Amino acid sequence: MALLIIAFVAGLLTVLAPCTLPLLPVIIGGSISGKPNFIRTAVIAGSLGASVFIFTIALKVSTVFINVPDSVWQWTSGGLLLLFGIVTLFPALWDKLGFVSALNLQSNRLLAQGYTKQNMLGDVLIGAALGPVFSSCSPTYFIVLATVLPVHPAEGALYLLVYCVGLILSLFFISVVGQRVVIALGIASDPRGWFKRFIGLLFILIGLAIITGYDKPIESGLLSHAGIFDVTQVEQQLLEARGSTNSPQATSTPMGMLTPEQKAGLYPKAPELAGIDGYLNTGGQPISLAQYKGKDVVLIDFWTYSCINCLRTLPYTEAWYTKYKDQGLVIIGVHTPEFAFEHVIQNVADALVRLGVTYPVVQDNEYATWNAFGNEYWPREYLVDIDGYIVHDHAGEGDYDVTERAIQQALAERAVRLGTSTQMIATSTVSVAGPDFSAIQSPETYFGSNSNRYLGNGTAEVSGVQNFTLPAAPSLNTLYLGGSWQIAPEYAQSLGPATIEYSYSSHDIYLVASAATPVQIEVLRDGQPVGQFAGSDVDPKTSTATIQTNRLYRLIHDPTAGQHTIEIKVMGAGLQAYTFTFG
Repeated sequence: MALLIIAFVAGLLTVLAPCTLPLLPVIIGGSISGKPNFIRTAVIAGSLGASVFIFTIALKVSTVFINVPDSVWQWTSGGLLLLFGIVTLFPALWDKLGFVSALNLQSNRLLAQGYTKQNMLGDVLIGAALGPVFSSCSPTYFIVLATVLPVHPAEGALYLLVYCVGLILSLFFISVVGQRVVIALGIASDPRGWFKRFIGLLFILIGLAIITGYDKPIESGLLSHAGIFDVTQVEQQLLEARGSTNSPQATSTPMGMLTPEQKAGLYPKAPELAGIDGYLNTGGQPISLAQYKGKDVVLIDFWTYSCINCLRTLPYTEAWYTKYKDQGLVIIGVHTPEFAFEHVIQNVADALVRLGVTYPVVQDNEYATWNAFGNEYWPREYLVDIDGYIVHDHAGEGDYDVTERAIQQALAERAVRLGTSTQMIATSTVSVAGPDFSAIQSPETYFGSNSNRYLGNGTAEVSGVQNFTLPAAPSLNTLYLGGSWQIAPEYAQSLGPATIEYSYSSHDIYLVASAATPVQIEVLRDGQPVGQFAGSDVDPKTSTATIQTNRLYRLIHDPTAGQHTIEIKVMGAGLQAYTFTFG
């Protein structure tokens, strides 16, 4: 009964949600005909509510049996709104297009005339087109969709119907009030006036936003805008209040959480760690996901220690581990190597000490775990909940707050399931200063023949000895070598004194390199010693660095991004250069 009341209140509140506020002028304008018209308003509001109900049922059926892509709904809703906008701006358009009749597109003509003549067909279609958009604005709606409908279809349909009734009633009330205001101001009397054209333009903009998916960023911007009242928080508080009255059982969880049976239809099962070649930070003991199932939440982090993108995620994963390890979070770094030297377990162990990584790391030399997860990226995080399901998945850098919120939610569920206190679960997120990615205009650039497509002199993607001559004027984002080099599949090795030159655009520049015996290099920027712009691996007094250990070397650090040319003078044979990366 409680959820029934919450569903009705949620329907009432949905029209005030930030994601629906931009649509209200369209609904009010769509029902304006120069005088109050309650029938048109009721038809549009009723059609919108019916559309939400039908769309939801169709969505569940199509997801299970037909697998209709989300883009179909985007194009259907957005396309109808786009069509209405064009007809509103140019009401005589359809009568002037002779090819419409020639192609026998009577349905489109009927649709357009239905709206321009303000008959019931146009009103129904306006409401129907907006239904799927309104359905994305309520947490209660999503709980009914995800948890109740799959398990109890009849009960879920009842909750959904009550939600739609609340939505229709509040939408009708607001539309009637809006009509009276617009008519009192006298801006709707002219059917071809600026107000109707404004509504037409709004139709077009919203239709395009829905088709392109840009409506979601707009909604997010409204939610984050200072001073915007987010009614979805009211819903969330009602749901949490209801959930707090439920005692956790083995077969059920509080509202907002799913049972294992419900999760099976929504999330993939996490595969087991496979083909592990070594265990680090575990006391030498093997670990598995199975040992944590039913006990802890696990964050799987695919990375490799010479990847700059991976290294920039480490401050976050380490901070999460420190913050949440006593609350049930386990982090497992899956070190899947990119280069041959990263297969050496001792190299990885040394990197963990150097980088300050304290959580468990497993060595995935044969890509067995990588392939089991179907992974394609460094870095990538998979969050595995207490039941062993992947409930969050993020590839690459960024969105750290989103991942941490998912961690907090999974830990809160764990606390309820295990009967521990949820008050310990933090609600704040960690903050780590990160780079300005908009300033990084240079791509990762490889030296080895497997992928040295940015090589500007010599022959790219060919192994063997090559003698290089530097150009008079280097091009941006192009690798140039000088002297004699042995080009191997993964790296280029200097055969004597040599030079590397690269024009880049970013803050920092890194070099993945190694040498069997120490090789000294001198680093110049724009022909001058790096001085104050020396990276952490370069002596600012001499502009020199020593290359030996297989790792990532930071050569240049500049707080202000810009376009510059780095020149590396290699003092002898044996330097193995793998890749340039930028930050």
